[in-house]
Amino acid sequence: MARKLLLFLWFSTVLLPTFSQWSTIAYFQINKQYIARVLCENRDRPELHCDGQCYLARRLKAQQEKEDQQTAEQVQNLPVVQLFTPPLERFAFPTPLIYTPDQPVFTHQLRAYWAFLPVLPHPPQLTA
Repeated sequence: MARKLLLFLWFSTVLLPTFSQWSTIAYFQINKQYIARVLCENRDRPELHCDGQCYLARRLKAQQEKEDQQTAEQVQNLPVVQLFTPPLERFAFPTPLIYTPDQPVFTHQLRAYWAFLPVLPHPPQLTA
């Protein structure tokens, strides 16, 4: 049960920004008559048939600007990651002590493998 609740909360927080414009449009559709009568800028000019579209456009534009501003602030507040480092002054590998015996020592020698077969097998013959 707790897992389902946590999953629902996570999905709602991830998908909430995409629903914000849809909620504005849904609010407009539900209250279309009130918006056209009271909040519309062109309510005095019915020949334009605005019906509150100006209010909807203004709200969507303000919402988009707010989201753009939040995104810009988030980008500005990101930490700077240094991808390149300055070159090193000097780096030298230490010379190892090398053991050099008088004669080389071979620890593994391959021996030849002889497979002695008294009679060579012949390939199978085709019967027609």
